[in-house]
Amino acid sequence: DEREAMARDVLCPGQRDEDRTWNVIVTTYEVCNMDRNVLNKFAWSYLIIDEAHRLKNEASTFSRTIRTFETRYRLLLTGTPLQNNLHELWALLNFLVPDVFASAEQFDDWFNLDIDDADEKNKLISQLHKILRPFMLRRLKVDVEKSLPPKHETILFTGM
Repeated sequence: DEREAMARDVLCPGQRDEDRTWNVIVTTYEVCNMDRNVLNKFAWSYLIIDEAHRLKNEASTFSRTIRTFETRYRLLLTGTPLQNNLHELWALLNFLVPDVFASAEQFDDWFNLDIDDADEKNKLISQLHKILRPFMLRRLKVDVEKSLPPKHETILFTGM
C-alpha cells in the first residue's frame, strides 16, 4: 500500500514533467523490476545504469525490463564491458543503439575471433576498436585516482 501511495502521490506518472517535484530517481535493479509498471509510464530523458554488466545477458529479467523503458539518452557504467565473449559486448551495444546493433548473429559473424590466422584476428580486433571508439570512454585508475599509492607486489613462497 505504501509503495502504491508513493507512486501515486510522489512520482505522479500522469503529471507533466515541469509540474513534478523531482528530477531524478535513483533505484536498484530489484526495485526497477518490481516497479516496472510505474517506471514504464515515464518518457525518461536519461537512463544511466551503473554496474552495466548486469545487462550482458539480454534474457535476464532486468535487461528485459529496462529495454521497455522509453529513453532519449542511455549511458552505461561498467568496469568490465567484456568478460567472457563478444556476445556480452553485443548485448551492451544493442541496449545503447538497438537500431545499429540489431542482430547478434550478424555481430558474431562480423567479429568471429575463432580463427587461427593471427593477422586476420588482429585486423578484426582493430576494426572492433574503431567501432567501439564513439561508444566507450576508457579511463585507468592511475589517470583518475591520483591519491592511490603505486602498486606494490610481494611474492611469498610457502611450503605445503
